[in-house]
Amino acid sequence: MNIIKPHVSLNVSNIDASVAFYEKAFGVRATKRRPGYAKFDLASPSLNLTMQEAPRTGVNASHFGVQVASTEDVLEARSRFEAAELKTFTEEDTACCYAVQDKVWIEDPDGNSWEVFVVKGDAAVMGSQPAMSAKGEAPCCAPGRCAPSGLDDAAAR
Repeated sequence: MNIIKPHVSLNVSNIDASVAFYEKAFGVRATKRRPGYAKFDLASPSLNLTMQEAPRTGVNASHFGVQVASTEDVLEARSRFEAAELKTFTEEDTACCYAVQDKVWIEDPDGNSWEVFVVKGDAAVMGSQPAMSAKGEAPCCAPGRCAPSGLDDAAAR
């Protein structure tokens, strides 16, 4: 598997304040800015840091992940997870975080979501779901929240 870099996604209460903070902390401007969303694609440290505006819940980490080089790498990760008898959730050509991605998700015993994903291109929308769920959750970047039409938890392996 050709790993590109680790990925951390944060829920933030004020996207503008968070972007200002991280621009100062890293000494670079955000790579991507959209309403309620920002991305820092850093070379040093090698990190894909994203953040989305979400109500403060006491849980600031949205999810974690590993960005890989190709769809084949995503499929290799899925095969390895399934061989280890981990429950997986796969998304193909999904719009998430203003990007078109293929990904596979797993969840640790404490409910922390991890994704292995490849970015295939830009997308005009944050995700395939409405801007905020009925529960007040961020719409994207968690298993099933960015799923293409017709794909739901029943598709989990």
